[in-house]
Amino acid sequence: MEFKQLVGSRRSIRYYQPWHPVEREKVQTVLEAARLSSRAVNADFAKAIVVDRDSLSDEDRDSLKTPTTQAQLDLAPVWIFWYADLDAPKVGESSLKLLVDAGALNPSHGWSHAYVDEVVWPQVLTPIINNPGVLAVVVCVEAGLAICQSLLAAVDEGLGTQLTAFNSEAAKPILQVPDHWLPLWIQLLGYPAESPDGGGQRPRGPFEEMFFEGRYGTPFRRDPAVVEELKAARMIQEAAPHPWRQAEIRGISRMFGLPE
Repeated sequence: MEFKQLVGSRRSIRYYQPWHPVEREKVQTVLEAARLSSRAVNADFAKAIVVDRDSLSDEDRDSLKTPTTQAQLDLAPVWIFWYADLDAPKVGESSLKLLVDAGALNPSHGWSHAYVDEVVWPQVLTPIINNPGVLAVVVCVEAGLAICQSLLAAVDEGLGTQLTAFNSEAAKPILQVPDHWLPLWIQLLGYPAESPDGGGQRPRGPFEEMFFEGRYGTPFRRDPAVVEELKAARMIQEAAPHPWRQAEIRGISRMFGLPE
């Protein structure tokens, strides 16, 4: 799928075909995309545990649910538990030197092994590591970049996907998660039982109220010609809801015995 169309086609899918397993190679592709994401100091901020829904007992499966995550967990065959590793920046000194050696961080921009040892590690990384609030923000943002790429990769593989909440306290003993991993989301994977476009592109706030130019309060003006180009490229698609969407939801709910 072309990139602009891929971005435009991503939806949070909530109805999956529970009988249709996800091929292992597609799960790996999703994880490979996450691994190649942008990341500060070349550290592995994002950590994931892949779980086959049917490998969990009914008791464990129910314990992982929250009030907003019920039916979709029962339907999706694969769950990827995403975490942010608080210890990831601690490898920054060595991982940055790998980038220097690879020619990604260059002398023209002031980089060298000595610069990492004498400037970046003591003046940039150490203060972040020693400030729990700042550290949490950094690792969560960096892990989020990886998760974003995993979502797009799932759509490109023809899968339905969604990020959803989970009971992290219940998950910890089940998954044996280290204390220094911060829980983020479950990414669900499966083949959609609903239309892949989820009934249309989700509503968003006005463009000029989200993006500014030069300073806050000066909107970045949206060019209608660019909007039309993006519609042609399928990045901007028909807005939800399609006129038949409620009928689709009723039909799927009846099929799975869910409240209508």
